[in-house]
Amino acid sequence: MARRTSDDILSQPLLWTGLWLALVAVTLFSRPLMPVDETRYLSVAWDMWQRGDFLVPHINGEPYSHKPPLLFWLMHAGWAVTGVNEWWPRLVAPLFGLGCLFLTRSLARRLWPDRPEVALLAPVIVLGSLFWTLFSTLTFFDPLLAFFALLGIGGLITARQRAGWRGFIVTGVAIGLGVLAKGPAILVHVLPAALLAPLWAPRLIGPSGAAAPGPGWPRWYAGVLVSVLLGAAIGLAWAVPAAMSGGPEYANAIFWGQSAGRMVESFAHGRPWWWFAALLPVMLLPWPAWPGAWRAVAGGRFALSEGGVRLCLAWFVPALLVFSAISGKQPHYLLPEFPALALILGRLLADADPARATGRRALLLPGLIFAAIGIALAAAPVTFAGRIVAVHLLQPAWAVLLFLAIAAAVRLVRGGRLSAAVFALTLMSAAAVGAVHLAARPLLAEAFDQAPLARQLGDWQRAGSPLAHFGKYHAQFNFLGRLTAPVDIIDNMAEAAAWTTRNPTGRIISYESRRSASGPVLVLPFRGKWVEVWEAAVVARDPSVLHRN
Repeated sequence: MARRTSDDILSQPLLWTGLWLALVAVTLFSRPLMPVDETRYLSVAWDMWQRGDFLVPHINGEPYSHKPPLLFWLMHAGWAVTGVNEWWPRLVAPLFGLGCLFLTRSLARRLWPDRPEVALLAPVIVLGSLFWTLFSTLTFFDPLLAFFALLGIGGLITARQRAGWRGFIVTGVAIGLGVLAKGPAILVHVLPAALLAPLWAPRLIGPSGAAAPGPGWPRWYAGVLVSVLLGAAIGLAWAVPAAMSGGPEYANAIFWGQSAGRMVESFAHGRPWWWFAALLPVMLLPWPAWPGAWRAVAGGRFALSEGGVRLCLAWFVPALLVFSAISGKQPHYLLPEFPALALILGRLLADADPARATGRRALLLPGLIFAAIGIALAAAPVTFAGRIVAVHLLQPAWAVLLFLAIAAAVRLVRGGRLSAAVFALTLMSAAAVGAVHLAARPLLAEAFDQAPLARQLGDWQRAGSPLAHFGKYHAQFNFLGRLTAPVDIIDNMAEAAAWTTRNPTGRIISYESRRSASGPVLVLPFRGKWVEVWEAAVVARDPSVLHRN
């Protein structure tokens, strides 16, 4: 690959930033707040905002110990400027996802200062990974965790390339903010690379292109210890006063439940050890289906001797092993490792033969995969009619967007530039996610949008009607309905009868597999079932209306 990059298609981050912006705009426009996770997290922020308690997260009037408060604080920061709204909280996680792209670019420049093409390719590879493309638009904690993991890895590079404690302080701050974002899980993404430094640090080059001398190993590990202690201090600066304010049960939950307790529980259920290894190629599409990537890997074995590649492996492999060993697995656990894989692939592609990686044949298999997605999208209303709830609401015409992106990708590779081929694949990936969202917008609204019901519940509550929920409640209505009082939770018929006696003007929400012919004051579809709202007087006469499943 030519070293000249000034006229390269990816030389300006504005290109992939614009693609990120279009993707986020389409997905947030097409998708309602998704229960139970997104609606729950915004309800936690809403509860804290109403209470004026920014120390202990609450949900539906009770302390919420499952996650630390950083995401909620960032939501509050936006609300303090713009007022309470839905759009700002939904932008927080995607903005951190964008920040991850810029940090990936920065790491590439520092790891391979003599190979600027790696910095061009790596962030686009991250953005093009199908799972990242989708997940980074959701309101979850993992994009924040990925950002701080990248920041922590960057601190380790600084600690090796420059004398002094600056790098270790950056890593410590990253660990602390990672703890505030998602608990001690940040250590899985940063600490192994720090501990395995003898495998990569001696081979790391500095900004001048010469080997980075770095501190001696006693000082290195002392610095790592300082980083961990600094991170712990930042986390404890919140956790200790929060535990004192939240009480013994909350204290036990945040000190045990978010770390060791959850690790112990995860061994009791979940997925087999090989689950991540089987799923990862799908999560990384289209890159595993691109012959250019495989040719780069086959021709770049020598790169394993480089410090930058070894650092990325010390970052990725231990996290994969740790999460594979834990039975309770979720795909997003490995999100902070996607940049590591992108950096490795970007480095290998830097020495690849553009002629073999950029031809139209090289895009054939990924193009066929995305074309199959488009065909499936176009055919779904007919193929799955009567078998998938509300599939008739799909708008298959949006599949044209994906086919246009495939056609544009074919034109992009004509110039023979490797960066054009990488961007072409990323364009197809983003178009696939966008087309699916646009096509599914009516279906998503029908099956998942809880806002109309929540607004009606809010009106009833403000008019003086107490609210109750039959069965487990995830606070999906609290933010959307701007509820100002908790929703009572009813677990059985006896509790329902007692509640209606205390609240004769109240209303009870229940989820039913079959729609009631008469009785509820409001009925709406939800994920193949029906959510029904009952007046207390009706339930008092016959509590069994709440339980027919």
